[in-house]
Amino acid sequence: MLDIKFIRQNSQKVKKGCAKKQVKVDIDRLLELDKQRRETMVILDGFRAKKNKASKDIVAAKDKKAQKKIISEMRKIDKQSDKTKKQFQKIDKQYKELIFQIPNLPFDDVPVGKDENDNVVLKEIGEKTKFDFKPKDHLELGEALDIIDVKRASKISGSRFSFLKKEGALLELAMMNLAIDFLSKKGFSLLIPPVMLKKEIAKGTGYFESADENEAYFIPKDDMYLVGTSEQSILTMHADEIFEEKELPKRYIGLSTCFRREAGAYGKDTKGILRVHQFNKLEMFSFCKPEDSAKENKFFLELEEKLMQKLKLPYQVVNICTGDLGFPAAVKYDIETWMPGQNKYRETHSTSNCTDFQARRLNIRYRNSKSKKLEFVHTVNGTAFAIGRTLIAIIENYQQKDGSVLIPKVLQKYIGKEKICHKVKEKQF
Repeated sequence: MLDIKFIRQNSQKVKKGCAKKQVKVDIDRLLELDKQRRETMVILDGFRAKKNKASKDIVAAKDKKAQKKIISEMRKIDKQSDKTKKQFQKIDKQYKELIFQIPNLPFDDVPVGKDENDNVVLKEIGEKTKFDFKPKDHLELGEALDIIDVKRASKISGSRFSFLKKEGALLELAMMNLAIDFLSKKGFSLLIPPVMLKKEIAKGTGYFESADENEAYFIPKDDMYLVGTSEQSILTMHADEIFEEKELPKRYIGLSTCFRREAGAYGKDTKGILRVHQFNKLEMFSFCKPEDSAKENKFFLELEEKLMQKLKLPYQVVNICTGDLGFPAAVKYDIETWMPGQNKYRETHSTSNCTDFQARRLNIRYRNSKSKKLEFVHTVNGTAFAIGRTLIAIIENYQQKDGSVLIPKVLQKYIGKEKICHKVKEKQF
């Protein structure tokens, strides 16, 4: 969340930032509640001071009559205090509901726009793959090679699930190993985190407000959410903790299964394994000092690009506009990879600087080595591999005229072969 002091001093900037993100929040009402809240706290402090004084007066009183009079006054104070506490709780509830609706403000240099159509392409790397035949999409190739099976997955789980089989599964494991080997040398610690979060913890991430909440799977009986990315688990693991400055940046690479409803996507991009309800993902995450978060964000983007270059896949880097930014992000860059079967670039990676927005919600701080004061850390996240989407890009870009698929050279050592060829398929049900 935003610092209330910042909101008081920069109300117009906050209003403009919310408008850029197309989020409607009554900032004036929030400031009114903030004022009432502070005034009520002063009154409650006054009651506490009177009670403390009365307690001392009872001890100092010379007779029982004087003590009874003081006790009577204390009871009156208690009644007034109880009434004021109820007023404060009502005000505080409304105040917290409003302040948690305010998104992180976009940086001034983030392009202003309404949706993905207003995102800005910064650069294109690599030439789009060319073929001397009509390229097929990943599902046609995957089914022919018997490495993707959506029909059987649909039979047992419904639409937008899949079985990855044989070399399809091996490719997924190979990508995991490539990213882990590469990022471990860059100072990242590997985590396999929980994929379920308590409701109150999940709310602290900033991903469960507005439209994002419709994306999440919630289990009412257990009051828990399934994660949409391991970032959510990694972020919350340090809730209410204090880092020493020398520990920062604290970098993790998290491997987890992710769950998303993909609300509103019915009938759109639902063929194959592009937009599914369950997928595996490797996510980079960093807790860093405020002055380092912009640099850390660019570093994450560089790492994402290097991974794509290792796979020799053509891609473009995109600066995400204000209307397409996530709720907690101040700036975000995407990598979109060329997918010949669809004849377009599709998002495979993103990296965001969430500044101190999430750290404030979860009370994650560090001790400044010079001032010895506690300050909120900044958080940065980035995709290493959204494995299903990267698998699509590999299959479609490395396809051959005979329907086989070459395995990227960098992955061959993990799989032990150079090509995925046709085999005798299992009999379809």
